[in-house]
Amino acid sequence: MNTIIEYVESCASLFPRMSLGNVFEIFIIAVLIYAILAWIKDSKAWVLLRGIAIILAFILLCVLLRLDTLLWIFGKIATVAAVAIIVIFQPELRKALEQLGSGNLLHRIFPSQEQKQTGFTGKTANEIVKAAFELGKTRTGALIVIENGDSLTDIEQTGIAIDGIVTSQLLINIFEHNTPLHDGAVVVKGNIITAATCYLPLSDNMSISKSYGTRHRAALGISEVTDSVTVVVSEETGKVSVSERGKLTVMPDADHLRSELNKLTDSVGKNKEEKSLFGMIRNKNNK
Repeated sequence: MNTIIEYVESCASLFPRMSLGNVFEIFIIAVLIYAILAWIKDSKAWVLLRGIAIILAFILLCVLLRLDTLLWIFGKIATVAAVAIIVIFQPELRKALEQLGSGNLLHRIFPSQEQKQTGFTGKTANEIVKAAFELGKTRTGALIVIENGDSLTDIEQTGIAIDGIVTSQLLINIFEHNTPLHDGAVVVKGNIITAATCYLPLSDNMSISKSYGTRHRAALGISEVTDSVTVVVSEETGKVSVSERGKLTVMPDADHLRSELNKLTDSVGKNKEEKSLFGMIRNKNNK
């Protein structure tokens, strides 16, 4: 028994002694790393970082193969590249600092109980379905973007803040002709309309039917860069369609649209908590 205890003590002596301050430092570093990764994922920085990763992999290959000429060129442009990276990431860095100052970044890491409970419900789906087909009857164009996992904060900032509970009456009133908010898209987060008159990126897909106008191209565009689901009502035909993952599907009736939106009730409500630091830890422990 003494031999086992001595062996355990000898193994433990190999590890550095940790004080309470060391544990606190590790926790802070973990939170900072998570915050940076969450910021990268929710911004266009992720696409840019993938490009930088490819360049770094190429440089590593040059080191392994001892391609001295290429390494000399990379060494000369390293300083310029560092400045270029700051310039390229300037909008994202500024937005991150603004979020930190407003407390939004902390809310993402430590979501409140209210945030955890703000999920996309069947009632919200029914309200959107009712509004879409009512707008279709009068051939009133509409764009309703429903946030799923990817953040739509960038899209919200292009419009006017609403912060109202999703109801068919509110949606119909927003898209009514000759009203200040009818032009552009509405963003829905959980059960809340967060913004209206938002601008969406247009799809660059050249294979899209020429019969689709700007509204449908915008619905496809946002579905190509995020995992959001967009309900679009055609002003010309009154048809209701759903855009998701770069594909546009016409909904023949309200039941089909309701079925499509009900798929979101199981995923959207969990996204905020799962993306939080504690949510990730809890999911890891459950596995």
